[in-house]
Amino acid sequence: VQLVESGGGLVQPGGSLRLSCAASGIIFSRYIMGWYRQAPGKQRELVATITTGRNTNYADSVKGRFTISRDNAKNTVYLRMNSLKPEDTAVYYCNAYYGGGNYWGQGTQVTVSS
Repeated sequence: VQLVESGGGLVQPGGSLRLSCAASGIIFSRYIMGWYRQAPGKQRELVATITTGRNTNYADSVKGRFTISRDNAKNTVYLRMNSLKPEDTAVYYCNAYYGGGNYWGQGTQVTVSS
């Protein structure tokens, strides 16, 4: 199983980024997909999840600014991040969960700074 994130980088406050996570080795359409993040010195936290039926859930801190989506044909989940703030700076991790399977990507760094 591989989850490969991409799209991170350095962006100014107020800017936007789109993260992608390409999955392989799983039946993607069966998995709840999620994005989590971990800032230096802090615990990993939930950012957003999307179910197989495309129901979404967001952390209060990102509601209205971030959008999670999935493309089952491409085995890919996305996180569109708008109006980025310095406090969004973290390593962002992709997660796939289904039954007994719980998989993580290697993470992609997002830095919001002027």
